[in-house]
Amino acid sequence: MMMMTLEWANIMDEGDSLTKMILSSKQAERFKEAYFDVYTDDLLKRQISSFTRLKEQYEDVQRFGKYHPDYKIVMKSIRVQKRELDMNERVATLKIAENDLQDLLDEVSLLIGKTVSESVKVPVSNPFFAAESSSSCSTGSCGTGGSCGCSA
Repeated sequence: MMMMTLEWANIMDEGDSLTKMILSSKQAERFKEAYFDVYTDDLLKRQISSFTRLKEQYEDVQRFGKYHPDYKIVMKSIRVQKRELDMNERVATLKIAENDLQDLLDEVSLLIGKTVSESVKVPVSNPFFAAESSSSCSTGSCGTGGSCGCSA
């Protein structure tokens, strides 16, 4: 059983403080506003719901491929609906806000990981940050037993 020490209490307090800073950041505020704009629009909510149902059909069609009787209909419908959603200004704003918030979270994760150790692998969604967190080996495992500087 782990005992709560003053050090752990301080770490927990710092974590709470970091959470509050992230939630009050410009990126988080923009995300909340964009999310609210999308999910309070009844027409847009119906379009998203319809697209979600169509995605389920798409997954079913993918199991059988072009031999599924509804293959062409579902494939065309999903492309049309996705394009409509992607072209919606509110959805586009939400995607941008989501990416900006994810970038902030990636930066924070990298800073925390590198504080622990330079060799800590931190999963990130943005290739820019992935390049920052990776070692000198572009694939992560060169198969040479670490002679290139990466950890195999």
